[in-house]
Amino acid sequence: MMPDEMSRPLIRERGDGGARHLEASVSDPSTPVIGILGTGDFSRSLARRLVASGYQVVVGSRTPKRFVALFPEDVEVTTQLEAANQADLVLVAVYPEHHSTLVELKPALVGKVLVDVSNSLCINQNGPSNAELLADYFPESSVVKGFNTISAWTLQMGPRDGGRQVFLCSNSQKAKNTVKSICHRMGFIPVDMGLLSSSLEIENMPLYLFPSWRFPVFCTSFLFIFFYLYNFLRDVLQPFVTEGKKVFYKMPIEIVNVTLPSVALVMLALVYLPGLLAAFVQLRSGTKYNRFPSWLDRWLTTRKQLGLCSFMCAVLHTIYSLCLPLRKSARFKLIATAYKQVKSGVENPWVDEEVWRMELYLSVGIMALGLLSLLAVTSLPSVANTINWREFSFIQSTLGYCALFMATAHTLLYGWNRAFDPKQYRFNMPPTFVLVLVLPFVVLLGRLALCVPCVAGRLRKIRRGWERSRHVCFTLPAEDCRNGLENVSNV
Repeated sequence: MMPDEMSRPLIRERGDGGARHLEASVSDPSTPVIGILGTGDFSRSLARRLVASGYQVVVGSRTPKRFVALFPEDVEVTTQLEAANQADLVLVAVYPEHHSTLVELKPALVGKVLVDVSNSLCINQNGPSNAELLADYFPESSVVKGFNTISAWTLQMGPRDGGRQVFLCSNSQKAKNTVKSICHRMGFIPVDMGLLSSSLEIENMPLYLFPSWRFPVFCTSFLFIFFYLYNFLRDVLQPFVTEGKKVFYKMPIEIVNVTLPSVALVMLALVYLPGLLAAFVQLRSGTKYNRFPSWLDRWLTTRKQLGLCSFMCAVLHTIYSLCLPLRKSARFKLIATAYKQVKSGVENPWVDEEVWRMELYLSVGIMALGLLSLLAVTSLPSVANTINWREFSFIQSTLGYCALFMATAHTLLYGWNRAFDPKQYRFNMPPTFVLVLVLPFVVLLGRLALCVPCVAGRLRKIRRGWERSRHVCFTLPAEDCRNGLENVSNV
């Protein structure tokens, strides 16, 4: 009941366009009094959310009269000492460099739970953390690290409009359980990170800038630069050097449009290549209990980001392709082609082979983009949480390989027979699509190899616990039901 109510914004506009009002539950006298030390933006957001969750809140400030108007009427704004005396649990919402100024409150905070919500200005790799320093200042209090990974916006607008997880750690399990109950009542999901020594990791979390995206973004950027320069050499520089043609106008649109699908297909192949490598490693070692190499392990954890980068490039390629006929250069070329046909007396320039190639090329490309869209949507946590593991695996694996196959066929139809045309090897460089197809073909052939019955059966046994070196004997379940095992030993 409470999390659903907390999903609504705390502040709503009145119908007459007048002043805003606060939606708050009536405080239960049996609930603990929660104190907040500090009057900043985060402190005010905490106070609003706590009041709306039914808690009695008292805020401690060095100048209470100055900030009383900034808090809801149900919140008592008083001095820091008075707030510390009244509160059963205290949220420390002051900058960590000001923690030492709270030492005079030590007698009033003895035996109470202190929740440190502070963050550092930069990533701290060596420690100690802000929470550990706070625990040194107040050794007779139970310090809990938490609420530092959520924003003031999330607190005000409700957990459904932001992250729901609140990471907690403390040396006192009782103090953690108390804060967990508060998190649940506020509509958040507490995540127990263990002892207070984990607080350094929690404090660094909000400071990382897309740590899991570094490798995918680097790969996307590298591939884009490589294929762009490759296409520039073949399609722009070669005509200028050999024939004196100035076609530099192709650089903003045409070269980019040829580069984007190349990056998208290679990135999609990179999504499924580590899974194949992991399977072959298990087949070679004859067990699933050996750790993968660190580089392969990191690669496996970035497959989602690699896929989303591939999807982005595919969508951009679609948009660029739709814009091709809008360019002035395309209109001039169309008029010039029509004039040449009229001048040469060509009444019907229809070529069945070219028509069929283009129809199939576009149709397969649309299907590939549709499958990529499905993969991208189901990778979102809000969607992935609504399907079970078998459904998720079917979409991301089976349909993922279908998307890779369709994208590969799309590229083959684009190239058609130009791979065998000597004129396409400008500067002795093969057409771009020939380079692009290498990795997808390797992945698809590797997948076919794993589908061979003897290989698939052995891999399935390994993933169910069989080890070659330990001679574990068991019978695989039937194809339609793989939940039972017979004669399992030494596993």
